[in-house]
Amino acid sequence: MSGIWLAVAGMIVFTFGYRLYSKFLAEKIYKLDATYVTPAHKLQDGVDYVPTNKFVLWGHHYTSVAGAAPIVGPAIAVYWGWLPAVLWVLLGTVFAAGVHDFGTLVVSVRNKGQSIGTIADKLIGQRAKILFLFIILLLVLMVNAVFAWVIANLFISFPASVLSVFIQIPLAIYIGYTVYKKKGNMLLLSVVALAVMYGTAVLASYVPFLQIDLVSYFGGEGSSTLFGMSATSMAFLIWIAILMVYVYIASTLPVWKLLQPRDYINSHQLVVGLLILYLGLVFTNPTITAPVTNGNADISWFPLLFITIACGAISGFHGLVSSGTSSKQLNNEKDARFVGYFGAVGEGTLALITIIAVITFFPTAGEFTATYSSFASASSSGLNVFVQGASVLAAGLGIPVQVASTIVSIIIVSFAATTLDSSVRLMRYIIAELGSEYNLSPLTKTHVATTVAVLSSAALTLIPQGPKGFGSGGYLLWPLFGTSNQLLAGISLLLISIWLKNQGRNYLPTIIPMAFLMFMTMWALIKQVVLEWSGVGAQDANWLLFIFGAIILMFALWITFTAISTLSKKTQQPSDLSV
Repeated sequence: MSGIWLAVAGMIVFTFGYRLYSKFLAEKIYKLDATYVTPAHKLQDGVDYVPTNKFVLWGHHYTSVAGAAPIVGPAIAVYWGWLPAVLWVLLGTVFAAGVHDFGTLVVSVRNKGQSIGTIADKLIGQRAKILFLFIILLLVLMVNAVFAWVIANLFISFPASVLSVFIQIPLAIYIGYTVYKKKGNMLLLSVVALAVMYGTAVLASYVPFLQIDLVSYFGGEGSSTLFGMSATSMAFLIWIAILMVYVYIASTLPVWKLLQPRDYINSHQLVVGLLILYLGLVFTNPTITAPVTNGNADISWFPLLFITIACGAISGFHGLVSSGTSSKQLNNEKDARFVGYFGAVGEGTLALITIIAVITFFPTAGEFTATYSSFASASSSGLNVFVQGASVLAAGLGIPVQVASTIVSIIIVSFAATTLDSSVRLMRYIIAELGSEYNLSPLTKTHVATTVAVLSSAALTLIPQGPKGFGSGGYLLWPLFGTSNQLLAGISLLLISIWLKNQGRNYLPTIIPMAFLMFMTMWALIKQVVLEWSGVGAQDANWLLFIFGAIILMFALWITFTAISTLSKKTQQPSDLSV
């Protein structure tokens, strides 16, 4: 079967979701009000609360949520066959992700732009709020470790992409200054910036001098450097240090100086990248060689599929972005539908082309099976297979594979970096809030909270030893990232349901995906913590995952029982809970 047919089916489903279902949500469930004064206006401070054009805000929101996860998860999940992966991406995007992302944005806007964790205090009580904030804190800490690990490894694997990624930073700062101080045209400037980035990528693909290859600088693979570290480990350490310095600065700057213009450039990157891949799909017309389902899988897809594909179907981290940064920049409440729901659709589109690129890359079914021989093999190979598969699709438009690989890696790194500094900014908010809650005044200071966030993220990325050698933290944490991410999404949907009930509205569109997600996630997490990571089963104990997983599971069960108890109580009088 041609991969084109999957793309056509996906576009039909996504169109239905945005044109019809999100309209129903906006008018009948969330009841958007164009006259409502959003926190971006009421609390405007020029740093975090900044009224923003909906297209620019969509660019920030989309690229913050569309990091490496909607690529990595689907590229791994095709191990169980392409049909289960495609169905979860399509149905999860329309009936879960869009509802969740849209809902957390609206609830936050109606509550002074507060995070979904803070809003839990009003909905289910202070104790649950504190536990929820700790879950969120652990999740963003893992996000920081995972995405820093991904970026550093992509810099090592694709050194031709480094210069373009770094060039984007001064370009974004210049655009931010020009647009917000001199009222320049952000669209034109961002297109020019994108052209400069891709021009640099083409040159770097062919000119070794422009490739920042730290491994070769230290003598190549296998060479020893300071403290007996290999050249690869030393390169990894340096990239992590550089990334941590970058995210410290990026997460403390006013959003208009770097975050918004850089994310706007990245939104064009994503649109251009998706156009290249989908047009390349049309011109190459590749055949699907992966199996529809994998009957010989060593691990059952049920419930693990719904954890492996988080971003691209539904992700709790999206709710943190919606309620942590996007809600503070929403110019008009009516824009929430475009920013929240359409942002989820955009990520579903990326997840779908990821699946198609992987399942059409291999010439034969046997070659696919050889690479995806086990779930562990799929986990270690998925991202690289996507880069190669995407390069083949791009080659259908006449783009050399070497250049296409560089551009694809730039897109992935740019999105991962966007997610990383948004996550550090969110972590700073949470640390400050916990500091206020426990009267630890130093933690409420921006630079103190950011320092704690950056140092703890670096430590979690660098310290653990594992199958990837020095700095395996991100790799080791990936299994728990998916589970805790989905758990967070389920709890957020539960909180939205309580809010809707308090407003006297229909909460079935949120409670149904919540029930499904919580069942799958709790099942998976209990199975992982009790049977896999504890050492009770056939596998050796994994204390890093066991400790983190057990803490998250206890907190989540407590919050869930409290929230369900609140939901089952008699309906309160409608309360706006608004600014």
